[in-house]
Amino acid sequence: MWRFRLGTNLSLAVLTLLPFAGFGRDLSGVQTFALTETKGLVERNVKLESVEYQGRKAVRLTKDLGGEGFALLPGTDFQDGTIEADLALKVTTPPGVRMPGFIGIAFRARPDASRYELFYLRPGNSQSDDQGMRNHSVQYSSEPDFSWYTLRRAWPGVYESYAELQLEAWTHVKIEVAGRSAKLYLNGSAKPSLVVDGLKGEDLRGAVALWGDQGEESYFSNLRITPAAAQPVKNGAEASGVWDVKLKGDTGVLQGLLKLSRDGNKLTGTWSGELGDDRPVVGTWRDGYVELSFTGNWPKERMGAPGEVTVSLAGWIDGASAKGRMKVEGRTDGPWTATRKQ
Repeated sequence: MWRFRLGTNLSLAVLTLLPFAGFGRDLSGVQTFALTETKGLVERNVKLESVEYQGRKAVRLTKDLGGEGFALLPGTDFQDGTIEADLALKVTTPPGVRMPGFIGIAFRARPDASRYELFYLRPGNSQSDDQGMRNHSVQYSSEPDFSWYTLRRAWPGVYESYAELQLEAWTHVKIEVAGRSAKLYLNGSAKPSLVVDGLKGEDLRGAVALWGDQGEESYFSNLRITPAAAQPVKNGAEASGVWDVKLKGDTGVLQGLLKLSRDGNKLTGTWSGELGDDRPVVGTWRDGYVELSFTGNWPKERMGAPGEVTVSLAGWIDGASAKGRMKVEGRTDGPWTATRKQ
């Protein structure tokens, strides 16, 4: 249903879309989802119910079968901007079964749930006596290729962090996305709880969805999507060429020249500079996303014992520049940047 709202100047009219089933969109493109009922939400391996929880109307998401699932929000096609919502979690596993809980918001999702980016909370971990578990309170993953397990093993501590969370209590979540970067904010804080510089997903836009897991009741309320101008990034950038590279670790900056050639999804080349000259490089290319590795020699003037080391780089190429995460196994880790020389 549409309604015209006329101001004192009758030559001007503002067209406003009335919310339908708790959904609405204003003239600036902001979408609101009250989530007081389930009508219009698209279930993907989950069950949805309209309920009242902790003093407010909400949608409850449960899942009986194995693995995670989500509910797509209708009419969403999100690239850059912010997503805000209130989330609460109740664990339903029997006493003695460790279940820290999983609840989150998926974005840039494909309608069939085959690929999506995800920020999620684990309130039970936040209250753990073990610091390692506490550091798994808020997490990022990009399904299905970069699960929590894959990211944690390859890049420990980079895609998850500690945050103060409580079970069975409402938490306000804000996700801020700009190009290949995203930040997660909690409960109105001006400082992010988790920063991801280099989202892993293949798709630069897609739907927004409510995400939960089995063994719990996941509650969602008051979701709002505010779009922003899309950042000028494109997939498919070429990796072949000569690159001036800086590895910016906690022991200082390491510089080198990276020469790459691409044959389909396969990358080969050489590294010359600090860590050694003409070191063979191998790697993969996927629509502009690269993963590279080579062996080098750790300089004796740096902290840590000198000797042979394995170097890994992962990140995106965007035109004449590139950046991502790097690690020199057992010596240093941090961001890397590169500029195309030719």
